[in-house]
Amino acid sequence: MDETLRELEERGIVLDPTSGEAYGHAHGHDDDHDHHPGAGDDPAGGHTHPHRHAHGHAAPGDPPVVGIVGGGAVGPALGAALVRAGWPVGAIATRNPGRRARFQALVPGARAFAEAAALIDAVDLVILAVPDDALPEVAGSIRLYSGQAMVHTSGAIGAEVLEPAMAAGTQIGSFHPLVAFADTELAVGALRGATIAIEGDDQLAALLADMAEAIGATAVRLAPGSKAAYHAAAVLAAGGFVALLDAIAELGAVTGLDEGGSLSIYGRLIEQTLANARALGIERALTGPITRGDVGTLAGHLAAMRRHAPGALPLYVALAEREIALAERRGVLAPDVADLMRRSLAAAP
Repeated sequence: MDETLRELEERGIVLDPTSGEAYGHAHGHDDDHDHHPGAGDDPAGGHTHPHRHAHGHAAPGDPPVVGIVGGGAVGPALGAALVRAGWPVGAIATRNPGRRARFQALVPGARAFAEAAALIDAVDLVILAVPDDALPEVAGSIRLYSGQAMVHTSGAIGAEVLEPAMAAGTQIGSFHPLVAFADTELAVGALRGATIAIEGDDQLAALLADMAEAIGATAVRLAPGSKAAYHAAAVLAAGGFVALLDAIAELGAVTGLDEGGSLSIYGRLIEQTLANARALGIERALTGPITRGDVGTLAGHLAAMRRHAPGALPLYVALAEREIALAERRGVLAPDVADLMRRSLAAAP
């Protein structure tokens, strides 16, 4: 028996991951695992996960074997980035056969499954890259083995949504790349230099920081209770910005510009404004008619938008109100002029 145990240990297989030889210890982190009393209780009235599974496939000192659930935009990009960084992706899971084939092409050698629960025996760290609304169902379909960890990639939901998957000696967290996943290869490139918001206890957070560093990103831990605000800001910076670009292109079309022409002309101005904000701060980067108190110019804009781009008018009004507040805070807009502008905006719709 001792001989068999020695052979297993040499192969990196640990029968008792809570003994300090699980993946966290291999990375030089604290030996203690959070046992989360009761977290592994079966909702149907069972009890804590009754056995420890010899799931460990990573040799001591090596990165854990990763399994990724979800074949949409995020999962394949993360899988490709991890494999290229030397982290093993042992299994992937998605119900869509076409996505499974595409995913396997990006992470050669990974086993492919239709169901999330099926990959649990092949990996050490599970990444759920599924839509936010699907997280409770997917987490509820999985039971982790002691020594394993699970994280999700949602920017809006806390790690606690994964608690149904827990057993004694398991860990949960989150790993949210602040990247626009519109195209797999572009996203893989964008991960280099990106910020990744992580959640987890100190041991898991250290592992996730290592994973972020491996793909060229920087990990940050969010303040408790701040995740929804963090994600709302991210949506404004991504989807909100695309909506703004769409409004800009709509107005550009009035002048005869196609979408590419608008992006070429106004994109340069956007880049200059962002550079100014980085160099000077947001308040000082504000320019335009509102900082100059040009009430007539503002009225002309509103009239033109009512005629040519009424769908974009509410967006312009909302942004102008924010600009007025910024200009007042900076001290460049007189209160009486600010009031005139606000009255114009109120009458715009």
